[in-house]
Amino acid sequence: MYVMFPIGIMFYFGTNLDARFAVPDFWPKSEQANRVPLEKDEIHAELQRLRARRLYLRDRRLEAEAAQRARDDTNNGDGNGNGEA
Repeated sequence: MYVMFPIGIMFYFGTNLDARFAVPDFWPKSEQANRVPLEKDEIHAELQRLRARRLYLRDRRLEAEAAQRARDDTNNGDGNGNGEA
């Protein structure tokens, strides 16, 4: 019993291990993976891209908040802003 159990485990998991447990295309290809910029110009370009994205998302958030505020003001109707009738 003590000898056959490890042999059975090795036989079960060891015969066609790659065919049963390998996941195709598990690791991303180099063009799909993130690449850390190393040169000064690349770092500057990446910072500019991140800054532009942050400002774009900030503008969208502020526009949405302004639209929500305007919608809330028109729904209140009394103009005092506390929502009580």
